[in-house]
Amino acid sequence: MSILQNAADVLRCFSKECPDLTVTEVVRRLGIPKANASRLLKAMREAGLLETIGDSYRHRPGRLMLDLGTAYRSSSNLIARAGEAVGEVSQRFGHTGYVSIREGLEVTGVADFPGTNALRVVGAIGRRLTAHESATGRSLLARLTGDEVRALFAGRDMPAELDEKLADIRRDGFALSSQEATPGVDAIAIAVGDPATEEAVSLCIVYPHSLVDDKGRDEMIAALSEGAARIAGELGDTAFVPPRI
Repeated sequence: MSILQNAADVLRCFSKECPDLTVTEVVRRLGIPKANASRLLKAMREAGLLETIGDSYRHRPGRLMLDLGTAYRSSSNLIARAGEAVGEVSQRFGHTGYVSIREGLEVTGVADFPGTNALRVVGAIGRRLTAHESATGRSLLARLTGDEVRALFAGRDMPAELDEKLADIRRDGFALSSQEATPGVDAIAIAVGDPATEEAVSLCIVYPHSLVDDKGRDEMIAALSEGAARIAGELGDTAFVPPRI
């Protein structure tokens, strides 16, 4: 396996729940010899991909990664447009919003917009979630055909009810979750894509379950739908399904 692939595997270990790593933790997570892990982390430090925290043996992503993340978001017209739409809805209702992308069977937040209400949900930027277990993930999976979704699950069990859930999303144009990824938190998600770049993102609003009734939820769906429909129209996303409330 190449050093680039090994370095990528190390970077995938980082998340909100795992902000830093030692050589020993890399050995445990990736199953590589300690000497190899030590050399790999040293090479990544020298390349600017990692940095140590003070005088400790703990490693975190280097500042180069922050620059790359910023460049990635700036290079995507779709992410920028989605961010504007989600930001507007977040500001209007006071709930946290974020934009997510899918890679395989995981989704990751790439932009977030903190809510302004006294009781609000913390954003999930950089946090990886299992796609079929979140509203954002299901909204993106629903853009695929049934065969494409099953291909993603090759070699692993696909939840029996997933086909039905994705069919509902394709029909209704939006995905919901209630206290699923996080206890006490509900979410609304609508996916939109850019045919020119073959990108797709999920526009999502998360909110405390106890604070929003059905009427308030439907108002947010309508607002998020308006932003997503605007993006779909501007980019020519013919796969976009206007949400039905």
